[in-house]
Amino acid sequence: MSVHINAKKGDIAETVLLPGDPLRAKYVAENLLEHAVRYNEVRGMYGYTGLYKGKKVSIQGTGMGMPSASIYINELIMFYDAKKLIRVGSCGALQPHLKLRDIIIAMAASSTSNINRRLFTDMHYAPTASWELLKKAVDFAEKENIPVSVGSVMSGDEFYNDTPDIWKLWADYGILGVEMEAAALYTLAAKHKVDALAILTVSDSVVSKKEDSSEDRERAYMDMMKIALELA
Repeated sequence: MSVHINAKKGDIAETVLLPGDPLRAKYVAENLLEHAVRYNEVRGMYGYTGLYKGKKVSIQGTGMGMPSASIYINELIMFYDAKKLIRVGSCGALQPHLKLRDIIIAMAASSTSNINRRLFTDMHYAPTASWELLKKAVDFAEKENIPVSVGSVMSGDEFYNDTPDIWKLWADYGILGVEMEAAALYTLAAKHKVDALAILTVSDSVVSKKEDSSEDRERAYMDMMKIALELA
């Protein structure tokens, strides 16, 4: 048994959705899964397993940031045999064409974190998504006429940055949005040879300065969830 997930072997599906917000996990389990059972509430980080179109799927909150997310990702893989891990989170848009509620599918994740710098010393590792999951997600979105943008995101260690205009440099190099977990997810998936993908909904824009409410971030991003659940 792991330290942060109070579940038995077999309680968790091979496909796990990973929202940062545990209340998003609760909302999705109660509204999109059938026969959902809560297997974890340690530290208030809810985890549920249920059925989606007859397929077993789990959804586990991870908290905010790469250190917190890495704990749950490692334990899901090492102790519960998770094979497909799909981040379903929010992000800040860095490009002017991206509006609130638009969906980004992250092909790769740059980062300001030192996690990979320590791991690879003076080398630079480029964490990327699983091609199989990426293609399936894009194909399903196109079939269902759900607009998505596919490209690179940036995973930051800081939510509040003392250099407020640094986002312009990332934007100049084509980064679509900024979030806080994808780079760690992709790195750990590569290490453990499992599949990973980050699907993100734009919750705010540093370009337009518009933003969604916390309630919208918890409950309103159902197109993202439907894409993710189809990957089970």
